Amino acid sequence: MMSTLFSPLQVGPLTLANRIVVPPMSQYSAQADGVATPWHAQHIGGLAISGAGMVICEANGVTADGRITPHCLGLWSREQAQALQKLLADIRTYSNTPIGVQLNHAGRKAGTNAPWRNQGASLADEEGGWPTVAPSAIPYKPGWRVPQVLDEEGMRRITQGFVDAAQRALNAGVDFIELHAANGYLLNQFLSPISNQREDDYGGSPENRMRFPLQVARALREVWPKTRPLGVRFNGGEFAEGGLSLDEAVQFARELHALGYDYLHVSGGYNIYHQTPDADQPGYMVPFAEAVKQALPQAVVITVGLIYEAQQAEAIVQEKRADLVAIGRGMLDDPNWPIHAAIALGETAPWPKPYDRFGPLGWPTHQAQEAKS
Repeated sequence: MMSTLFSPLQVGPLTLANRIVVPPMSQYSAQADGVATPWHAQHIGGLAISGAGMVICEANGVTADGRITPHCLGLWSREQAQALQKLLADIRTYSNTPIGVQLNHAGRKAGTNAPWRNQGASLADEEGGWPTVAPSAIPYKPGWRVPQVLDEEGMRRITQGFVDAAQRALNAGVDFIELHAANGYLLNQFLSPISNQREDDYGGSPENRMRFPLQVARALREVWPKTRPLGVRFNGGEFAEGGLSLDEAVQFARELHALGYDYLHVSGGYNIYHQTPDADQPGYMVPFAEAVKQALPQAVVITVGLIYEAQQAEAIVQEKRADLVAIGRGMLDDPNWPIHAAIALGETAPWPKPYDRFGPLGWPTHQAQEAKS
């Protein structure tokens, strides 16, 4: 019987070869002006020949002040778009794997160190930091920079930043884009009652807290062509008392699906610094995606969260807990994870170019063996 994990899936106008997704993983390796480097070429290029159904590049800041760190990728300038275009054009010479980019504004978590420096804490002005914005003047952690409260003019500026970045991504040749509304960044900050304590039309009720994220989502849907997929990543929960509830996340998912988003990528956490997730359990975020899938069975749903084993990924999609499985750390640990998963599940390994005739170490594929006979 054919594995569900290795069956094709329609995501908007795009047909994926299998249900394995490489999620966005920040590399903190861009030039100081947000331009991609040779590191990104080998990182994304390697993932593009992994055999995964689709690859999502790391978060790209839509404005200079929206970067997580000074060495995160951006899409607010022509130079950044040109570097992305060259990177994709080079990869297209050896891989046709669909590649998308995630668009983000980091909000109160912008202007920080890389995670391995001072635990990713805010950079002071003299260290190259910059003023940050958020729905409320609440720092992410004690001792971090206090963000400025984002006003409506600032919301319009950032929304336009998302729109302009989407146009640059389109011109650069990406196959799809993903809106980042998860993991404690600006749109997630608006959604959460812990980080959003406004008393105007953008705070208080779930509908008000969704207002700005949905304005951005609507603006992207209006400019992004229907001929290419448009997805969104959002939190299903925050692992903190008083945070975004799963019911509210499902409500947000309904709104996004109604807007015409082609997939819903359900993550969780990282908006509340003292959260207590059960993060040592493989698949600990799957229940979030499962709840969204149950509420919206017609939607394409991606799950994520310490999924390492092929059998676990197979069970998730076979049981319809989600449609696609994002493998992040597992892919970094084993860049040929999809190939090894296929072998473990008794499937023909999805050798990508340049291994479409001979696998790694020169092992012939079934197709190559048949061609010789």
